[in-house]
Amino acid sequence: MGWRVRAIRGATTVSENSVAAIREAVHELLDELEAHNRLDMEEVVSVTFSVTRDLDAIFPAAIARERPNWSNVPLLDVQQMHVEGSLPRCIRLLIHFNTPNPAIEIYHPYLRQAKNLRPDWTLAQAALTSK
Repeated sequence: MGWRVRAIRGATTVSENSVAAIREAVHELLDELEAHNRLDMEEVVSVTFSVTRDLDAIFPAAIARERPNWSNVPLLDVQQMHVEGSLPRCIRLLIHFNTPNPAIEIYHPYLRQAKNLRPDWTLAQAALTSK
């Protein structure tokens, strides 16, 4: 089988709408993503960050662009659709990447309060990291 596009989802929350809090959460999310996925940044097609409407202190993509090997990755920030009662101060990401191994195991990092968004994946990720 040849190359295929795959995707990684992830999310985290921040304690407050500040540059420092958002920077800390984005770095933590991307550290977790990179630690558990064999991701070659040359194979990344694009990364979309979405934030809830209560976060506007800084763009998550600007933070990602500061990281080694992320400067040439196409990055986009968007505002998450607001749904009454949804998780506040949340940052989500969606990464599309090319891979010659379509069966590659993917770790989807859901951190902090965002673990509640996908409890099914949170349990699966715990099993994956304990291997």
